[in-house]
Amino acid sequence: MKEQLKKRTKIFAHNCVKLTQSLPNAYLSNHIKSQLIRCSTSVAANYRATCIAQSKPSFTAKISIVIEEVDESNFWLEFALDENIIEKHQIENLMKESSELTAIFMASRKTASRK
Repeated sequence: MKEQLKKRTKIFAHNCVKLTQSLPNAYLSNHIKSQLIRCSTSVAANYRATCIAQSKPSFTAKISIVIEEVDESNFWLEFALDENIIEKHQIENLMKESSELTAIFMASRKTASRK
C-alpha cells in the first residue's frame, strides 16, 4: 500500500504541474500556478517522509502535513475554477483524486492516533 500511495501522490503532483502549464500567463493565473505546484508536490514529498517516520508522533505530524497540502491543492483547483481560469472538465479527475487521497490520509491519521 505504501508504494502504491507513493506512486499515486507523485502522479497527482505531476498531473497538477501539467495542468499549470495549460493555464494562461496572467497575474492571478501565475499565482495559482505557483501555489498549486508548491502544495501538490509537497503532498508527494511529505508522504515519502511519512513512510520513513521513526515514531508514531512523527508519523502523525507528517501525515497531518500531507492532509493539509492535499486539501490546499484542492482549494487552488477550486479557486481556479471559480475564477474561470480553467474549466471543470480539466480538473474533475484531479479533484476526485485529491478527495480520495484526503480520505485515505485522514483514515491513516485516525488509525495511528488510536493505536
